[in-house]
Amino acid sequence: MSVPIPSLPNDPDWLYSPWGDYLLEWEARQFDLGVADAFGFHALQLGLPKLDALRANRIPQRWLACAQACSEPLKGHLACEFSALPFPDASIDLIVLPHTLEMSLDPHATLREADRVLVPEGRLILTGFNPASWCGLRRARRFGVPAARTLIGPWRLRDWLHLLSFEIRIQALGAYRPLTRSERWLQRWSWMDRMGPRWWPVLGGVYYLEAVKRVRGMRLLGPSWRRATPATSPAVASASRQRMQQESSE
Repeated sequence: MSVPIPSLPNDPDWLYSPWGDYLLEWEARQFDLGVADAFGFHALQLGLPKLDALRANRIPQRWLACAQACSEPLKGHLACEFSALPFPDASIDLIVLPHTLEMSLDPHATLREADRVLVPEGRLILTGFNPASWCGLRRARRFGVPAARTLIGPWRLRDWLHLLSFEIRIQALGAYRPLTRSERWLQRWSWMDRMGPRWWPVLGGVYYLEAVKRVRGMRLLGPSWRRATPATSPAVASASRQRMQQESSE
């Protein structure tokens, strides 16, 4: 997935703005940290081909699935419905969803399908817009960002994941600069990224969430260190009982 990926005809406008580059840069740093130590045999990214969320991962087989075919399909690229992935149950070790749920017609079905194909103890990483952000999302629809009332916030998403028996490992918010088309103003507001985590941490423009799939009743097996009880031969046991009887009769 290190090969440049062509854009899709229905990509939202914000992807090709200075503000979009700023968001993707923050998200790419989070993904790099999150996937670097993930291991297994198969990794899958659902959507947003402009962001190579698996670039820092070393899993040998990596797939990029898009809802529509790219004009120049490359090895490892799939065109499929996110609610009906062409993978068997419990076959993927790592799944990343960059803004996937908010771009899906049925985010519940997409999340359930990701849960289906993910192996037990597999890792699921998601990013999305924060509806509680103050970065101008009320007027963000002009950039192709969904309306705030339709966005899936990190706390709501946590509830969905808990219902699917996922354990949340990491949650982070970032990108505090307001939405703008001006590169100049975007740079002027750079101080907000330094102040945001301290003074208004829940108002970041986007969130990053990392979870692990837990399976009830499943326990990882390790070496048994229980001390073995020494066996006693019948002859020794009989002699011990006779000795105790003689001592009691005396």
